[in-house]
Amino acid sequence: MRRNVIPILALVLAAAMTAHLVPLAAQEVVDRIAARVENDVILLSEIRALSRYQQLVDGKSETDAQILDRLIDQWIVRTEAEVSRQSQPSDMEVDRVLSRLRSSFASEQEFDARKKQAGLGDQDVRAMISSQLFLSNYLDSRFRPGVQIDPKAIEVFYEKSVVPRAKARGQEPPSLEASRDAIEEALVENGINEQADQWLKESRQRLRIEKLSEEGAK
Repeated sequence: MRRNVIPILALVLAAAMTAHLVPLAAQEVVDRIAARVENDVILLSEIRALSRYQQLVDGKSETDAQILDRLIDQWIVRTEAEVSRQSQPSDMEVDRVLSRLRSSFASEQEFDARKKQAGLGDQDVRAMISSQLFLSNYLDSRFRPGVQIDPKAIEVFYEKSVVPRAKARGQEPPSLEASRDAIEEALVENGINEQADQWLKESRQRLRIEKLSEEGAK
């Protein structure tokens, strides 16, 4: 069963977007180059844009240095996705993720307040989600076929994670069969993350990367 694969990009994005899609940050700071990757650049405004979206989703953001590393990983994924002609996500996919994001807040008012505090508009958020899905879908299509799950691993996960978690909440654990699909998907996503992480590390070693904005990436 293939679910929405947004969790895969926790590795790369932590809900990260680029200022190419969210130019509002450039209106507030004098932009400058934060890093060079091959013949391309990553701008300070891109770091600020990602920071805003992290603030919306998590209530806080990573350091500029951490965000810059995520943006370099994004560059790698995006470049490969464009070469492979990865299709853009549909409006329906974006709507589904946006709905899930909204529902993660206690109320619509809280979501709107956090969005305003982060300096994001409705179109900014949709553009961010669309970009995230584009990268996430590429990682899924590239690495999912190579992930094989041992049936025994599903049983171990059930006994060590599902059952203890249910008991800790004072609930009756679901049966193994009822949990099998969800467990298998979680293990597949872990496998995708591991393969993508290794691929990104190897890709970084082959690329010419120069960080220029250490003073702005603390």
